[in-house]
Amino acid sequence: GFVSVGSSIAIGPLAAIISNLAVQWRAKSGLDDTLDVFPCHGVGGIVGMIATGLLASKEVNPAGADGLLHGGTALFSTHMMALALVVAFVVVMSWVLYKVVGVILPLRVRDEEEQLGLDLSQHAEQL
Repeated sequence: GFVSVGSSIAIGPLAAIISNLAVQWRAKSGLDDTLDVFPCHGVGGIVGMIATGLLASKEVNPAGADGLLHGGTALFSTHMMALALVVAFVVVMSWVLYKVVGVILPLRVRDEEEQLGLDLSQHAEQL
């Protein structure tokens, strides 16, 4: 609703490529995000938010605002401020939830159970 069709066609592959690079980096880093939630959804959302702030156009939506590349600075500034606030909120609330859940139940299995395999140790599944 705020960027042209051409811009949206560019944003999609760009976000996908950057998200994929983030997935590859995460895999090499040893961070524990089994489902790659942050590299896919977090990084993809960040790229989309920045791209919208850059490429938005009043030609597409007269009720909107021009992005940075169309001469507007207010929308881009708002997007960057919102991005910083959302990242801060997510980091703090994720930490709080992590701590609360950690008090209720263990967040990790024992090393022996992981070595045995989670299918067997957690679900008693045999091949």
